[in-house]
Amino acid sequence: MTSSATASAAPQPAISPVLAEVVRSGFVEGRHRGSLVVLAADGSVERAVGDVSAPVFPRSANKPMQAAAVLRAGLDLSGERLALASASHSGEPFHLDLVRTMIGEFGLTESALQCPPDLPFDPAEAEAYLAGGSVRDRVAMNCSGKHAAMIAACAGRGWDQESYLDPQHPLQQLVREVIEEAAGEPVAATGTDGCGAPLMAISLTGLARAFRHFVLAEPGTPERRVADAMRAHPEYVAGTRRPDTWLMQSMPGVLSKMGAEAVQAVALPDGRALAFKVDDGAIRALGPILARTLELLDVDTPALPRIAAAPLLGGGREVGEIRAAF
Repeated sequence: MTSSATASAAPQPAISPVLAEVVRSGFVEGRHRGSLVVLAADGSVERAVGDVSAPVFPRSANKPMQAAAVLRAGLDLSGERLALASASHSGEPFHLDLVRTMIGEFGLTESALQCPPDLPFDPAEAEAYLAGGSVRDRVAMNCSGKHAAMIAACAGRGWDQESYLDPQHPLQQLVREVIEEAAGEPVAATGTDGCGAPLMAISLTGLARAFRHFVLAEPGTPERRVADAMRAHPEYVAGTRRPDTWLMQSMPGVLSKMGAEAVQAVALPDGRALAFKVDDGAIRALGPILARTLELLDVDTPALPRIAAAPLLGGGREVGEIRAAF
């Protein structure tokens, strides 16, 4: 048998269904495929689109679990500080100010952070940041609050601070424990996230279960403390121009967190939850898909049109949109 025949006989992965369409001037010029899962209030799978059992990297949607791990390690955080430890912040001035305050409170220096120097995540904030004469630094990186909390947790436990990003470090093993408990499944793979932290893969169903677990956890537990802080201070979890913030502000009790490569997880206060990933990593498709999924769950909030809006421009004016296709 030739090598080409062998290759053609190999099983091909299933093609994911279309979750969103790119429509320009009335013409569908592109499609975003992916997978989506919705859990009922009792935790059972109510809706599955695509393969929701295969492992994915949740990227920053894992941050609530990472924040719960620093609490389990003994770090005492609450309020805006705990929300920022769970955040992919936009780099707005109030984010950077609090990260620097936390670094000082923890007795750290900015150089202790091992996330890479970066510009603010929000494009408007990045422009203002550069116009003000600032340059890429570690505090501006959207994961800086998480890194500050991780180092502080290590200091409190007497763990080595230089190796806090090693997957075998006690803190990262604790993160793994939290993820596996919340997701109800073992971590399938470990990689390196954009910020340098270990990145642990679970299924979309496991990710939805994890968010549901955090919302329904007993008050005072690390998981519930994280969920409560994020929901009370959503502007510190994301930023003033971000869908996670808009959703949590408009619907008390909802927990929402996006991740890079177009991952999104949401849990409602009644135990329903959802998670999805766009295969091509197009973050621009997140809002329309999220808004449509919430509509299917009969969620009624004034934030939905704002979340769904994803206009396409031509010549500086709106000529189309990205829209959900399910």
